[in-house]
Amino acid sequence: MQQFKEIWDLALKELTVMYGVTITDLWFTCLTLHEISENRAVIITDMPYKYSIIKGKYVDSIRVALEKVMGFTVEVIILDKTSNPEEYNRYINKTAEVAEPVNLADRVIAPSRQDGTEDDTKKDTGAEISDIAYTFDNFIVGESNKFAHAASVAVANEPVCKSTSEFSTYNPLFIHGPSGLGKTHLLYAIINHIKITRPELKIVYVKGEEFTNQLIDSISKKNPMQFREKYRTADVLLIDDIQFIAGRDSTQEEFFHTFNALYEDHKQIILTSDRPPRDIQTLEDRLKTRFEWGIMADIQPPDSDLRAAILKKKAADIKITLDDEVLNFLAENLKSNIRQVEGAIKKLGALSILMGVPITVELAKRSISDLMTAEEPTSVTVDRILNTVAKKYGTTVDMIKGSRRTREIAYARHIAVYLLRKLTDLSLPQIGKCLERDHTTIISSLRTVEKEIGGNTQTNADVNELMRELANK
Repeated sequence: MQQFKEIWDLALKELTVMYGVTITDLWFTCLTLHEISENRAVIITDMPYKYSIIKGKYVDSIRVALEKVMGFTVEVIILDKTSNPEEYNRYINKTAEVAEPVNLADRVIAPSRQDGTEDDTKKDTGAEISDIAYTFDNFIVGESNKFAHAASVAVANEPVCKSTSEFSTYNPLFIHGPSGLGKTHLLYAIINHIKITRPELKIVYVKGEEFTNQLIDSISKKNPMQFREKYRTADVLLIDDIQFIAGRDSTQEEFFHTFNALYEDHKQIILTSDRPPRDIQTLEDRLKTRFEWGIMADIQPPDSDLRAAILKKKAADIKITLDDEVLNFLAENLKSNIRQVEGAIKKLGALSILMGVPITVELAKRSISDLMTAEEPTSVTVDRILNTVAKKYGTTVDMIKGSRRTREIAYARHIAVYLLRKLTDLSLPQIGKCLERDHTTIISSLRTVEKEIGGNTQTNADVNELMRELANK
């Protein structure tokens, strides 16, 4: 339906991030979002030969994409009139009887890019990767992030050092803090500012994991010089989630020499991580030392005042107004990160429209009930979960992240995935990054554990024991 086209367009962008342009064009652009409510999304295809494949392989991915856009989970129903006319008529006739579908398109904002994800137009191609939506002007500053913001502005204003005396001040700039607090926003803001003020400079942006993948690809193709030419000729190099190069000997060796080449040539290096260098396990000491040569700027979860300011801004972005009572309630109860705040606002706006009711504290309670009543703290970290699982099953975090598929390690890996999904606000692709796997593998692990929990008392006992242990740490 036309009124849901913008929502589906946003979901297609998320699917493109997951699968790339080719697969998205092949399997998803043929779909139409016919209906969406608080509980379900009805999607229609008029291509029978694609129906069974989409329904069998991609429903979970579509659900994840819609969840990122809407801020809440819905059941995804795929329909095709030719392949399953009875099901098609049942749902289409039912939805035709309900009230006029509501246009949510102008009330739902674009998916967050603060986790570092990019759509297909923002791949690692130098200056073109920046997201124009992220600037210093729309980065909300508070006590928890003002130093990181100030350091980023300083680097953006003077990205190339002019003399040896200036050389060590902001080079490298190392921004660290938990996921979802705006590190990638600052990287994009730096890029956008430099593109305007110094368009002649060569900017290269890449994620830590992609840096590794490109290096491996260059080695397999026996063309390492092209890889080095790309990175060592940059005027400004930005690497998001640098922690992902840890434990990879060849990647760390290559980055060590890349860092030295740029640093000695007075080129700007900007890095982000979910923790400070000294806390990145398996990162070589020589890299830890170099990362601490310049400015270290941390970003912490926002305090109540900053959360309120962010909530007000996010609400304005999707054209809804929050009264002081609702605003204060949300600010006091959403304490994890900016992504959580943004998701809650999206969900609240969608619920208000879908239910045809005003935004009240009661609706806000319903909107974030899953966050308020969670038995486990949202502050449970990825490292704590992985280390606890590894210890319980007599393995290591490296083995859980590695490629070995013994029964014991695979089981520990499945349990880790399940706990990461239950105890953190990470998306499936983000969990995949943590475990160095694609999100479809993560979905498979979740299904495995959920099935085991339903029919295996020991698995259920193991999960409950681990959750209690993590809650008490």
